[in-house]
Amino acid sequence: MKAMTINAFGGTEVFTASELIKPEATAGHVVIKVAATSVNTVDMMIRQMGEDLAPLSPALPGVLGMDFAGVVESVGAGVTGFSVGDEVYGCAGGLADLQGALAEYMLADTKLIAHKPKTISMREAAAIPLVGITAYEGLIRAGVSQNQKVLVHGGAGGVGHIALQLARYFGGEVYATCSGNAQSELIKKLGGTAINYKTESVTDYVARYTDGAGFDVVYDSIGGANLLNSFEAAALNGQVATTVSMAEIDLTTAHFKGLSLHVVFMLIPMLYNHKRERHGEILAKIAEVVDAGKLTPIVDEQYFSLEDVGKAHTRLASGQAMGKVVVSV
Repeated sequence: MKAMTINAFGGTEVFTASELIKPEATAGHVVIKVAATSVNTVDMMIRQMGEDLAPLSPALPGVLGMDFAGVVESVGAGVTGFSVGDEVYGCAGGLADLQGALAEYMLADTKLIAHKPKTISMREAAAIPLVGITAYEGLIRAGVSQNQKVLVHGGAGGVGHIALQLARYFGGEVYATCSGNAQSELIKKLGGTAINYKTESVTDYVARYTDGAGFDVVYDSIGGANLLNSFEAAALNGQVATTVSMAEIDLTTAHFKGLSLHVVFMLIPMLYNHKRERHGEILAKIAEVVDAGKLTPIVDEQYFSLEDVGKAHTRLASGQAMGKVVVSV
């Protein structure tokens, strides 16, 4: 089968067109003919940082690409719920010893996949899994509920644009930060109230939208130093979920507000084979939300083929992409 492998860690030039042996279905797994995969920030980090990002980094030569949408090609022993020809999607490889989706075929644990939403394309479906699970997990752990005021930092980004829509689905009144007009328009299109963080301070928008009380739930897809803004924006006894907490942060504000902080690291089930079935369950629920017309994944306008994956990584790194960067296989 055709695949794009990396034989070294580094820049986008490390991707190499290769021929690999097609995987065979094993117990509890299916072989998927990959139609599309999307590029996530963690894919770029693994490519660049290599062993410094252990245990995420694969042995070389490696095949990256975590997200996928495709068709079940063959089924292993003991598999129920999936048959040859089923259209599926998931996040099931591309790190450690799990071959990724930058190939014509991949082996996937059925606990990590679900049937693809029926109302969207393969490219759109491939844009969902990692960011969708991340957004869903953070909101559920934060206890998002009807009529709460929810703030999403980075509302036009990969995780953010899904978190915005899911928060609305759960009944929240959603606000989202952004830095420009195009992002603002996307946030409005998805049903949120856009806040330009470059022109409006946290104090100002907390006063404007919550009468100074703060937001019940803050979903911070930016993280790091921005967590301080999240703490400032949160209501007393509020909930803050973040996807990036690898930083030294002063928790004083969080302490005096009695905040709860939820750190989302959605790769744990894949890495440690820990409660993998939860990911399949979340993806099945997200498919229902999509098919009910309540969630639309945004795919960046630029098209990339499998051989163009280096260019796709460059596109995501540029910060110019709107929504998810997708590679067709």
